[in-house]
Amino acid sequence: MPAESKVEASTVRPSSSPLTERQEARRRRILHASAQLASRGGFDAVQMREVAESSQVALGTLYRYFPSKVHLLVATMQDQLEHMHGTLRKKPPAGDTAAERVAETLMRAFRALQREPHLADAMVRALTFADRSVSPEVDQVSRQTTAIILDAMGLEHPTPEQLSAVRVIEHTWHSALITWLSGRASIAQVKIDIETVCRLIDLTEPAGHP
Repeated sequence: MPAESKVEASTVRPSSSPLTERQEARRRRILHASAQLASRGGFDAVQMREVAESSQVALGTLYRYFPSKVHLLVATMQDQLEHMHGTLRKKPPAGDTAAERVAETLMRAFRALQREPHLADAMVRALTFADRSVSPEVDQVSRQTTAIILDAMGLEHPTPEQLSAVRVIEHTWHSALITWLSGRASIAQVKIDIETVCRLIDLTEPAGHP
């Protein structure tokens, strides 16, 4: 891959300079096309040439934004989680404890993915295939998931212990997605696993916390 492709691709990442309005519109079209193709046929249906045609960008331009299909689908997952986060904020979870609220939130996110199983499978497969070159995109997925969990907990300044619990919850949620998509776990089992791991939150509450 040409060096300029890697440099340009990095410009769509949060750590670099913001995109222009035109670049952001182009990126949104690309992500929308990726999600649409994945929804219809899963991982194999997302072909870079078809994404370029559907989003009305040149193939070379697409590769400058996303150097590979895996980069694109991991970014698509981050985008989908961001949309979910917005929806969840409009209707916050109603549980009495932080553990209950996080479990409810993650199950709502899980059910949203369940409604688009081909898309969910494509995004999770991309996460599984991601190597070190996709680290910025994978980190964005993790940050978005963390933000969703912390919002449900009602925390702005979590302790290191709480962040550790959040990481374990994230790992379990991701693993639950994989086992459900592969047919090795039912939704009922996923719910039990998520509720179980969310109890870690209660164990990490600082002393004297209400």
